[in-house]
Amino acid sequence: MAVWALGINHTTAPLDLRGRFAFAIDQVGPTLQALRQTLARRPEAALISTCNRTEIYCAGEQPQLELTLEWLAQNGGVAPSLLRTHAYTMEDGLAARHAFRVASGLDSMVLGEPQILGQIKDAVRAAEAAGALGTTLSQLFQRSFAVAKEVRTSTEIGAHSISMAAAAVRLAGQLFEDLGEVRVLFVGAGEMIELCATHFAAKNPKGMAIANRTLERGEKLASRFGGEVMRLGDLPDRLHEFDAVVSCTASTLPIIGLGAVERALKRRKHRPMFMVDLAVPRDIEPEVKALEDIYLYTVDDLAGVVQTAQANRQAAVAQAEAIVDAGVQSFLHWVDQRGSVPLIQQLNAQADEWRALEIARARKLLAKGEDVEAVLEALSKGLTQKMLHGAMAELHAGDNEARERASSAIQHFFLRKER
Repeated sequence: MAVWALGINHTTAPLDLRGRFAFAIDQVGPTLQALRQTLARRPEAALISTCNRTEIYCAGEQPQLELTLEWLAQNGGVAPSLLRTHAYTMEDGLAARHAFRVASGLDSMVLGEPQILGQIKDAVRAAEAAGALGTTLSQLFQRSFAVAKEVRTSTEIGAHSISMAAAAVRLAGQLFEDLGEVRVLFVGAGEMIELCATHFAAKNPKGMAIANRTLERGEKLASRFGGEVMRLGDLPDRLHEFDAVVSCTASTLPIIGLGAVERALKRRKHRPMFMVDLAVPRDIEPEVKALEDIYLYTVDDLAGVVQTAQANRQAAVAQAEAIVDAGVQSFLHWVDQRGSVPLIQQLNAQADEWRALEIARARKLLAKGEDVEAVLEALSKGLTQKMLHGAMAELHAGDNEARERASSAIQHFFLRKER
């Protein structure tokens, strides 16, 4: 069984290219079905899509990396040659090692961040629901979860990490003297916005508001922080009221345009606005960044902020990598053993057939009133003869070389002494 993986992430591809390959969780099932129909023999498949990465994992009789890459390029509307320059591809042990590192937070922009593990679990559940996950990938991901748990409990990999949400607050604090006088607007109501709202709330801002497509979900989040909720449709008319804007939605198109921001600045008399776009694809049009009095940061812009305290984590990284390596070796051993499963199943089926025949014969003899001891003796001899028949035939057939090979195998399998 072959395992292969390919993907792009924050270190290999620019933000706008990553945006072409972003999939909402409800798109994962149909996307996997389309992929599997394209590839030969419908391999197992899983798709992981986050702000910082899109990755495809497959398992099948033969690797189909090139076809998988071509399909992904077509799905994103780019030439395979362009995607190839930004993508990474891996097979077997390297693919497993990458999956384990990603789950453990070792491949994240924020080293050791815990959110990625939940995102992978969501992706695996979506693949299961789509019927795209088989035994091999199930094992791969279950083992990745176990490795991630061990990394988090046995090392201090996340002890010094700075989250994206904390980085956003830190940058805002550099722009505004007192965050207690700042009004903050959060666009979206997902996990990342919840984290950002939590960090900003700790600074006791002057006001907080949630703009979301679904008012009910926005109200639930706003009530936690004593904020207000608004419809996305009201955002352009009220944008000028806020000093800081943090956006992270699943929209495929920008929802805050250049014109809306220009009008907001005019109404603010050009007082500065701090904006963070954590969405992939972008929520805020990139041209906004060129406006005077606008301080716009994307997920890629935050990279330098979140990589602080790197030196303090090197020992933990080394420990984590050792745990990952052990997990990879265990997974590869399991895959190798899977190759013997059909033979094991055949041996068990043959043994069951012989057993059934001898038991049926013994029952007939007992029904006729035969002596129990004699019947048991006949049953044991019958089973023994059936088990040894093949070996005996090999010892009496073929040339000398064949008989020597048979003799060596028979001694190994039948004449081993228990230690």
